[in-house]
Amino acid sequence: DLNNVAATTQVLVIGATNRPDSLDPALRRAGRFDREICLGIPDEGAREKILQTLCRKLKLPEGFEFRHLARLTPGFVGADLMALCREAAMGTVNRVLITSEQHRREHTHSGGSTAEGSPGTGTDILVEEGTDQPELPPKDELQRLLGLLKEQAPLPEEQLQKLCIEMNDFIVALSSVQPSAKREGFVTIPDVTWADIGALQDVREELTMAILAPVRNPEQFKALGLTTPAGVLLAGPPGCGKTLLAKAVANESGLNFISVKGPELLNMYVGESERAVRQVFQRARNSAPCVIFFDEVDALCPRRSDHEVRASVRVVNQLLTEMDGLENRQQVFIMAATNRPDIIDPAILRPGRLDKTLYVGLPPPEDRLAILKTITKDGTRPPLESDVSLEEIAYSQHCDCFTGADLSALVREASVCALRQEMALKNTQSKKGEIRISRKHFEEAFRKVKSSVSKQ
Repeated sequence: DLNNVAATTQVLVIGATNRPDSLDPALRRAGRFDREICLGIPDEGAREKILQTLCRKLKLPEGFEFRHLARLTPGFVGADLMALCREAAMGTVNRVLITSEQHRREHTHSGGSTAEGSPGTGTDILVEEGTDQPELPPKDELQRLLGLLKEQAPLPEEQLQKLCIEMNDFIVALSSVQPSAKREGFVTIPDVTWADIGALQDVREELTMAILAPVRNPEQFKALGLTTPAGVLLAGPPGCGKTLLAKAVANESGLNFISVKGPELLNMYVGESERAVRQVFQRARNSAPCVIFFDEVDALCPRRSDHEVRASVRVVNQLLTEMDGLENRQQVFIMAATNRPDIIDPAILRPGRLDKTLYVGLPPPEDRLAILKTITKDGTRPPLESDVSLEEIAYSQHCDCFTGADLSALVREASVCALRQEMALKNTQSKKGEIRISRKHFEEAFRKVKSSVSKQ
């Protein structure tokens, strides 16, 4: 009985949960669990301190850059960082054992006989040419390592003194440790860069000043008294690269990235949609610095009317409330994309919320050329014949009103045409990778791919 326990000063009751909203409100009143402490996802500084604590007993090289490792682990909690350290240590042991066995076998082959005490047992190591570390078949990796541990002589004391966990071991371990936030559907840092986006140079500059500059130069903004905009709305026809821009901004700045599609938050049960909105913003606050990206935001916050009482109205109200709270949290940025800005509620677009609207329109011919070069990797993938001119395609009248998605579909359709022709010929002498796209393939693709946006 918590009431009786509270009367005695010798007992302290501590509870832990990851779903506080599911608790009975009677437990959360004063006199029972009257103090709540939120342990959120650690930021970069907290991760650096956690790593220093976890690696206190590990042998690391002098001048190990904990700050750099903390920057590479957005969305990681304490348990994830502990698993990362464990995987890095195991990777170090595997690396040393495999390297030692490789050197022993090289010495054996050069000497022409097997070293005493180390008979050949069939535990051959597969070494790939051009790589520093040998590759092991995934199925037999554990058995081979166990065989090395049983049969190999202990490492010399001098070699043990030099053994340490390097930064590269942590980087390799990052590929096998998945952060808890990502398992919850939270995308940490996208893999889209500016190099993956053709053209849109003016929009890039606006986004750089709106989001990248405040993150990279916070002192200058603070000295001038500039308040960073709470949100940016990307508006334009579908397929023009609005989502790619948002991902590239998050990647360029190294910010955490939460992608939310508008209809995902809508729920038929009363109160569930508002709770989903609160959870998104709470997760962003715990993962700051962070970018929240609302795709198809027009489905989430349509224009309200006087006689309309629906779940979407409550969602709009909840969204407005959460956005107002962003003024004191400068490390949380909001980006949204829509192709129908006319149906968005005007309250969302006022200063302090989505106060900067950037139009991502149809690309002009010079931008279409840049997009085609980006899609085809300057004509190398897929390989193009000499009679194909990307500039001629970009300036062609057939490409009028083509978006970036349409151009990507055009290249894909031309590739399919070339592949279909090659399969029809049944040329058994052709080797893999020799299929090239010619001018006639693009002409055939133009007859099938049309603009997804009308001129009106």
